[in-house]
Amino acid sequence: MKPQRLLLSVLTAGAIATSSLVSPPFSTVATAFSADEQTSINVYQQASPSVVTIRVGRGAGSGSIISADGLVLTNDHVVSSARNGRVEVLTSTGQTYIGDVIATDRRNDLALVRLRTSDPLPALRVASRDGIQVGQRVYAIGSPFGLSGTFTTGILSRIADNGDLQTDAAINPGNSGGPLLNSNGELIGVNKAILSPNRGGNIGIGFATSATVAQDFIAANRSRTVAQGTSRTPSPSPSGSTSPPPRLGIEVNAGLVIQSVERGSPAAQIGLRSGDRLLGVNGTRLQRIEQLLAFLNTRPDSAVFTISRGRRVANVRVNF
Repeated sequence: MKPQRLLLSVLTAGAIATSSLVSPPFSTVATAFSADEQTSINVYQQASPSVVTIRVGRGAGSGSIISADGLVLTNDHVVSSARNGRVEVLTSTGQTYIGDVIATDRRNDLALVRLRTSDPLPALRVASRDGIQVGQRVYAIGSPFGLSGTFTTGILSRIADNGDLQTDAAINPGNSGGPLLNSNGELIGVNKAILSPNRGGNIGIGFATSATVAQDFIAANRSRTVAQGTSRTPSPSPSGSTSPPPRLGIEVNAGLVIQSVERGSPAAQIGLRSGDRLLGVNGTRLQRIEQLLAFLNTRPDSAVFTISRGRRVANVRVNF
């Protein structure tokens, strides 16, 4: 459908003089918002200046400025493909900075980026550990599909056994790394994933790493500098090993269908692609994402995955 054209008439000076006797077509009475609306407005006005868009190559995600000297909290998967650990960060005012990735935590999908600037920046407060409760109103700000400053609301639906927060606030591609906020405009989580069956959009199930985990990560790494290099936080395995679990480099939905493949990852090297379905690993049938994660947490050196593509089924070996 072609866009409609709006025809604007030009008023003469005489027409303007005559129209000045007509009442304006808008209300001059101050708008009164409901208590819930005013809370949402306050949260957005308070928090949005601290939310940034992070660009890495052709991809983009979100992040939160957490200190006035330019420390940004985001997801590991948002910055994992950055060349030389360098990203471009766009603030809500349109200012662009170069940022350096100084620490990452793959298990909890967290990363810290330090901006190359001496400008004082608006920082987001992190909520206290006891201020996260199922049923509380939550708010998300980010850049879904590149639309920076997008604001959505919902509730905290569930707290998983590992501490992850589940919410029905609308989260979409590009929201990753952005803040999940409470009604005081404080960060309670870092948005990181959604359940999206059959490559659809948001269905009301999104996940965030809890601020409780984020606080420990920030405290351990905030003093790091670029010269010290990037710190990667290891994840303890059931056997006590501190080496991080291997990464396939894929994004899958609840049905274990691959949604995207990270460039240069083990999955990309063996030719996996979007639309492939993971059926099994080392002869064991896979039915849930948790099974896949549990297997990777055993730190295998290699694995044989059973994959379906269309009507074809094949076994492929992955070396980590």
